[in-house]
Amino acid sequence: MSKSKHERVTDQLRRLIRDAGVTVYVIARETKIDNATLSRFLSGERGLSHKALDRLGEYLQIELTAHGPKRSK
Repeated sequence: MSKSKHERVTDQLRRLIRDAGVTVYVIARETKIDNATLSRFLSGERGLSHKALDRLGEYLQIELTAHGPKRSK
């Protein structure tokens, strides 16, 4: 799976946050994620903890699921 074919999960989350129609400050306040942490995530400087990802997914009304790599037969 190449990055050019499929958007990474973090890129998808960044896009959803930007498309949410509210400020990063509001999302940070509502999800109880530190504003600076969320801002650094959006700029690609850092990742988020599993807890933060769960809260962000709940806020954005999305369910994050993991799928293992496709295996050839």
